[in-house]
Amino acid sequence: MKHVRAIAVLPTLFTLGNLVCGFFAIVVAARIAKPGTVEAVASPTIQNARQLFDSGDPTHNLMFCGLLIFVAMICDMFDGHVARITRTTSDFGGQLDSLCDVVSFGVAPAILLVKMCPQFTSVHREAVWSIAALFASCAALRLARFNVEADEADDHGTFAGLPSPAAAAVIASFAMLRYWLRNEGNFEIETFKRYDDWLQLLLPPFAAVVALLMVSRVPYPHLVSQFLRRKRSFSQVVTLVFALMVLKAVWWYAIPILCGLYAAVPAIQHVWVVVLRSKRGREAKSGEAA
Repeated sequence: MKHVRAIAVLPTLFTLGNLVCGFFAIVVAARIAKPGTVEAVASPTIQNARQLFDSGDPTHNLMFCGLLIFVAMICDMFDGHVARITRTTSDFGGQLDSLCDVVSFGVAPAILLVKMCPQFTSVHREAVWSIAALFASCAALRLARFNVEADEADDHGTFAGLPSPAAAAVIASFAMLRYWLRNEGNFEIETFKRYDDWLQLLLPPFAAVVALLMVSRVPYPHLVSQFLRRKRSFSQVVTLVFALMVLKAVWWYAIPILCGLYAAVPAIQHVWVVVLRSKRGREAKSGEAA
């Protein structure tokens, strides 16, 4: 049996920061009462840190849970880069990272999904809990497969299957959008309820599709790695800055749209390529037969 003799401090702190954020996301989601017992009321605009951490508004707690998941993503994004920069990559760090990811990007978004859909839970309680369990299970399976198949020679330019942080971001982004529409979007209560009804109806089956994409073999680009590892032209950098400024103006809408597109577009492209290959194969066989 091998003993761990030394641990890289800085990457480990980032990895544990990921875990702590995932843990507190679960704690915040647990604040939300059983569906139907508390009426959602608009909370005042957040003025200080105390209001951010302490609120009785369910939509606020959903937003805060989603925000913590995104902070966990930032920690997860940087721990690997810090380890490579400091040349302290290790099997221990890789295993610890996956264990933390199961909590932050598997369990936390699964609980958030249940809390976001009280109407769906009331009508189809077994279904929404089953979808949440499927999401957490697929996240764990995807991370275990990644650990087994990971190779130091890989350039990490693409992923086989939807990365678990991106899958968690899909759920978290809609929680944040829900808060904005309810409290800061100046929408009438009836307009918000119509959006909320559609969200609670469509999000669970969409989450089930996202869960299956995690364990699929659909190739997904590693956006951060591909952008940071290559030099870009001046015009590309200017375009990126301009795009970020535009997104800043509508970021409550942009985040769920971008997360959904990242999950959906590679999958649609993969299915299209498979269908074309199958069609060409049949045409080739029919041509040989003729």
